[in-house]
Amino acid sequence: MVDMDKIVSLCKRRGFIFQSSEIYGGTGSCWDYGPLGVELKNNVKRAWWRDTVQNRADMVGLDASILMHPRVWKASGHLDHFTDPMVDCRACKKRFRSDKIDDEVWVHYCEATKGNKFNIPGGEACKHCGAKRTLCPACGKGELTEPRQFNLMFKTFMGPVEEEAAVTYLRPETAQGIFVNFDNVLQSMRLKLPFGIAQIGKSFRNEITPGNFTFRTREFEQMEIEFFVIPGTDEEWHQRWIDERFAWYPKYGIGKENIRLREHEKDELAHYAKRTADIEYLFPMGWSELEGVANRTDFDLKQHAQFSGKALEYFDEESKQKIVPYVIEPSAGADRATLAFLVDAYKEEEVRGEKRVVLNFHAELAPIKIAVLPLLKKNDRIVETAKQLSVDLRKRWHSVYDDTASIGRLYRRQDEVGTPFCVTVDVQTVGDDKAAADENVTIRDRNTMEQVRVPMALLPAVMEKLMAGQWSEVARESGVKRDQAQAE
Repeated sequence: MVDMDKIVSLCKRRGFIFQSSEIYGGTGSCWDYGPLGVELKNNVKRAWWRDTVQNRADMVGLDASILMHPRVWKASGHLDHFTDPMVDCRACKKRFRSDKIDDEVWVHYCEATKGNKFNIPGGEACKHCGAKRTLCPACGKGELTEPRQFNLMFKTFMGPVEEEAAVTYLRPETAQGIFVNFDNVLQSMRLKLPFGIAQIGKSFRNEITPGNFTFRTREFEQMEIEFFVIPGTDEEWHQRWIDERFAWYPKYGIGKENIRLREHEKDELAHYAKRTADIEYLFPMGWSELEGVANRTDFDLKQHAQFSGKALEYFDEESKQKIVPYVIEPSAGADRATLAFLVDAYKEEEVRGEKRVVLNFHAELAPIKIAVLPLLKKNDRIVETAKQLSVDLRKRWHSVYDDTASIGRLYRRQDEVGTPFCVTVDVQTVGDDKAAADENVTIRDRNTMEQVRVPMALLPAVMEKLMAGQWSEVARESGVKRDQAQAE
């Protein structure tokens, strides 16, 4: 598994993710997606939306407001229950979740070794003196306060006056925007059970101990579904959604060995949940949640009906009765999914005695689909042809033109950002005084570094096949050059 530091370094160097407000020293646990990062994240969201909404007849979409009526959060239980136990170090003033503190690497000044400083893995004792952690894990010296509950919602004010009546909150999840719009969507779209409402949007949680790059942040984006079903069919639908969501990640390149399901034990279930299964990914820091699929029963609709006075029911034509649907909730993090796809795609290998770093993104997710490269940047005919080709391809795929280095270096640069295909324009393409133009270009595959030569006129049709994973078919038709370009 790749080290997280390598991912962070690559992300900054190649324009995927930057520290927020870096020129001012940075803002903790806040990240900005750069030119390639925003493309990657948008591609992840587009693939999710297409597969879960547009390709299904039983799904519709929603984009609810971030700011909602304060009573929404009273009804949902967030005002009373959305808390973590927090402790502070009396010396260094750092804060920790008391229920997670034993997972932290802790600093220990060992008396058995004359006060030497050691960093000891979470939950383990010192190998020299046998002591276990009792003090602050960060500084190793300060005592910790008694745990106290800390509400994770960001509080703000609506209107010009900061008073209690104007208090509102940045939403900690997108789900409640769906629940309070249940009747609006039901009536306007004339839906019949079972049906789902999907949403992609920002959420905010004032996490006590955020970290691990973009895995746990205070501002994040969710890809969430609330799927409404007839009570009694909920367990079947829950399992169907677990199976479908678990199969989605390998479809776009996640290694099956790096993903697993974990059932919640009864004592860790949320107060509204009948059953929850987490899809976990083997991140550099270990197995962690990528997506949760919960059976929320009818808790949310009943709560909002009670607090709002508005009936949130469905009239079942078959039984001629009004029912409150049960809800199945697949809830994924767009940032975590993006990080997982990035980590899983990272590979290092040796090519002709040199290290090659490559991101093996699925073509659907790759930030750049095609790079058009001139073999000789001082040949005007080659450059003009390559630039026009890039313009033409950009009408269908995100394509770039680059002539800022030798062809070998350009290939390596595109490998490192995950571009599936490079198209090279050379002297043969445009012709010269010795030979007429053959109007063919060379396509190079990122993963295998194999090359095929195809007519420019057929390039759009050929690229359609390549984007669909049909390299072998194109190679048979065009003749594959299995020796990499001499520049490589």
